[in-house]
Amino acid sequence: MHMNGPVKISQAERLQTCREIASRLHEVYGRHVLAIGVYGSVSRGMDGPFSDIEMFCVLGESGESADFSYEWSAGPWKAEVNVCSANVLLGTASTVDGEWPLTHGPFFSPLSLYDPKGFFPKLKEAAESPAKEDFTQAINEVLVGEMYEFIGKLRNISQNGPRTYLPYLAMQFAQYGAMLVGLHNQKLFSTGSMVMQEALEMPDRPAGFDDVAKLVMSGELTESAKIVTVCETFWSGIEKWAAEHKYVIHSKRIPF
Repeated sequence: MHMNGPVKISQAERLQTCREIASRLHEVYGRHVLAIGVYGSVSRGMDGPFSDIEMFCVLGESGESADFSYEWSAGPWKAEVNVCSANVLLGTASTVDGEWPLTHGPFFSPLSLYDPKGFFPKLKEAAESPAKEDFTQAINEVLVGEMYEFIGKLRNISQNGPRTYLPYLAMQFAQYGAMLVGLHNQKLFSTGSMVMQEALEMPDRPAGFDDVAKLVMSGELTESAKIVTVCETFWSGIEKWAAEHKYVIHSKRIPF
């Protein structure tokens, strides 16, 4: 049967394609290339037969900072190359945001294809530099910017509908709940497909997280009343967990 889109490719073939892309990057950017590396499942040797390619092309200082991506499909495979100035990439690696457990793994263990000046060890140092206060701030932002908003939407839907939105909202509760767990433990997830499963293995989870994560992982999201109950219970667990660890959900009526 003819298959459109990605086709089965071996790890060896995928790595060869990475090297071909690296060679082209050298042609395009010449002496400005500081380092080239592969990240994602390919860098860990965990890529499946249909996995895509993700790479860094790090540029040395040369006037304006660069921060853009090439993303394309060649037919049987897809690739993304992030072209960044060294200072931009180091700055990004040293920051913590609400999706840090999922987005920052590439900074810790890229597969180096070209790194004559030892940039990637410096990138790892930058990724390891955030203090506990940085994680606390990111957690506070998720609690207010995501979780508080989700519980408001849940209560609006419970009263006014449409209940067809509840399955997606449950997934949001579970996804950002997992981010909270990862941030609290300062642990990275190996891949997006393993976020909830790996969060369930981490300690000190808010009460109710396990139930919402397992509900989403089961795919059984047709019972509206069950979704509402599970998410409300999780919200109560979040409030108690936040108070226990001195994370901030509520502030003064107007804090500025």
